[in-house]
Amino acid sequence: MTDPDGARTPAPAAPKVDRSTTRLALAVAAMVGIFGGVGLFTFGYADGASYLVDSPEACANCHVMQGHYDSWAKSSHKNVATCNDCHLKHDFIGKWITKADNGTFHALAFTTGDYPRPIQIKARNRAVTQEACLHCHQDYVQNMLPTRAGGDMLTCAKCHGDVGHSQRRMGLTQRP
Repeated sequence: MTDPDGARTPAPAAPKVDRSTTRLALAVAAMVGIFGGVGLFTFGYADGASYLVDSPEACANCHVMQGHYDSWAKSSHKNVATCNDCHLKHDFIGKWITKADNGTFHALAFTTGDYPRPIQIKARNRAVTQEACLHCHQDYVQNMLPTRAGGDMLTCAKCHGDVGHSQRRMGLTQRP
């Protein structure tokens, strides 16, 4: 390098890299690699791609869900609704967020064995199911909805709990 007068100037010194920063970056990269690898292996081993479709048989991939699948197959909704119709939101973004949320927690619970037996629907998923009932049956239930936003109402499953799963009354799918 030269200055404006043509004299040679020394090159600027390379910035020093803090070794702790390098070690942290390597540790983070290793952890991302390990978790990513385990996640991809688990997704493949559990046939995760099958859950991206709208097939009730996919829900029965896990043996814990076989009873729910069997009860759906005996229900009045078998010919008109799949698992996704009742257990996912009906808008594109909401559907995939709910699917990702449930898939993550289901995979974790079933892999670790840390879930209640019989399995129980969580409050956030019960709300999704209630929205699905209202979505499909809005013409029939309009006069039963609360008159103000956020008003109290019974859930559809309170009276019609065996509609989607014929054996719900025996405690297979929800808490009483």
